[in-house]
Amino acid sequence: MEGKMKAMMFYAPGDVRFEETNIPRPKDDEILVKVKAATTCGTDLKTYRRGHPSIIKSVPSTFGHEFAGEVVEIGKNVDNFKVGDRVVGGNSAPCFHCYYCNQGMYSLCENLEFLNGAYSEYVVVPRQIVKYNYHKIPKGLDYREAALVEPLACALHGIERTPIRVGDVVTVIGAGPIGLMFVKLAALKGAKVICVDLSDYRLQESKKFGAVMTVNASKEDPITDVKALTALEKGPDVVIEATGFPEVWEQAINMVRPGGLVNLFGGTKKGTTFTIDCQLFHYSEITIKAVFHHTPYHVKKALELLSDGQVDGKLFITGEYPLEKTIDALESIGRQEGIKYAIIP
Repeated sequence: MEGKMKAMMFYAPGDVRFEETNIPRPKDDEILVKVKAATTCGTDLKTYRRGHPSIIKSVPSTFGHEFAGEVVEIGKNVDNFKVGDRVVGGNSAPCFHCYYCNQGMYSLCENLEFLNGAYSEYVVVPRQIVKYNYHKIPKGLDYREAALVEPLACALHGIERTPIRVGDVVTVIGAGPIGLMFVKLAALKGAKVICVDLSDYRLQESKKFGAVMTVNASKEDPITDVKALTALEKGPDVVIEATGFPEVWEQAINMVRPGGLVNLFGGTKKGTTFTIDCQLFHYSEITIKAVFHHTPYHVKKALELLSDGQVDGKLFITGEYPLEKTIDALESIGRQEGIKYAIIP
């Protein structure tokens, strides 16, 4: 397909322009997708504010990574999609042959191939993603809801690597989109979920996703108040951190019960450090782990959860913005106004 398209173009941190650029051309093993809906993400807000070394390697560049759309052109070697297919998938795919892939640790692949450009009218999906991490959207699933596949896959990866038993008390710190996905997935596993956040609005929203109790960290001492909601005030069995602030990492570790597990899922700035009470960590036998990104398995499973209604995607979409107002949508998210916004080119 020849011609021009509208796109949000990243030039530098804080400098993103709505302008016209060439429609990208797919290679023999790639597909060209017309974006029907993209969704806002905290990672995109961070990219807008400070750049992203692994995704934006040269400028100007399109940006954004959560979207669903329609195939409008295919490379001559592509046989798993056709023009007109409604499609969605991950924003990366592993190589399947590096050291970590051979260990089954696909999120740590040394050669992850990334997709970039959701805030555009058209996106080329690279070969590896087309082959291993892209799917047709089932009938009945709206483009806006399908665009949630990538972040849900990340949360699903995190929850599946966090041992939770039916009846466990799980505290999720952070009621942003990923945090609310953790709330929903923990509830689906039979947990009693406590949600912690600074926003009364988002805490109220968390109840729609399965939180049975909430704590506003701006008004109370979250560690004391969360423990007060647990048996014998020992603390939760599991704490999932979904904010990416080192001081909150510390709160999570000080909040969990002896013998409990803390999943530090929220990504921090490069060079960030945090402190830990070594005596507490050792003598309370606390397990601390981190989980990053997603895998092709979790992308496929996330699409299934959305399409069969186990996760209601509509609850995550607060409203819509046109493509040229993408930065306004991201800034709204930065002010904790709403959960996610759909960007409609």
